Amino acid sequence: MASRSELSDFLASVERRAFKQALFAVRDEDAALDIVQDSMMRLAEKYAGHPTDELPLLFQRILQNAIRDYYRRSRTRMARFVQLSSFESADDDTGDPLEAIEIDEELSPFATPHAALLQAETLELVEEALQNLPARQREAFLLRYWEGLDIAETAAAMNCSEGSVKTHCSRATHTLATALAAKGIRP
Repeated sequence: MASRSELSDFLASVERRAFKQALFAVRDEDAALDIVQDSMMRLAEKYAGHPTDELPLLFQRILQNAIRDYYRRSRTRMARFVQLSSFESADDDTGDPLEAIEIDEELSPFATPHAALLQAETLELVEEALQNLPARQREAFLLRYWEGLDIAETAAAMNCSEGSVKTHCSRATHTLATALAAKGIRP
């Protein structure tokens, strides 16, 4: 059973990655913050009594369900209301979700300004390629390679079979490699 401090430590350790994951999925900073906050509250309210080692999978499941709920609600809203995005200003900038990556200047191989610029440009291309992936492929890719979940854990978080996870990950990595190779980035 997770103690209050263990639950707090767990939530603090995942909040940044969860925000980025939600931001990649919904492409709206405010909505992503709400999704992560709601997911953390659900975990704390309903699953605080579970063992600490179960928290990562439970949180991922809750987070993915919250993202799906966001899309369901937005589709319903869009069906009822007129889209007024054409009246919004073109300079509405929501910011770069990967700009929060911290670089330790002493340990980083990107210590020179030119190398740091190349890294920033590469991260922008990777972010763009991730956003262009289909939702399930992006979800599988982020859970496997960003969150570090194994195939079984990813399948449990996505509520699908392990074979589906392998297929989604394979397609996602192939699509990302092709998209990045087209931009001149090779592994």
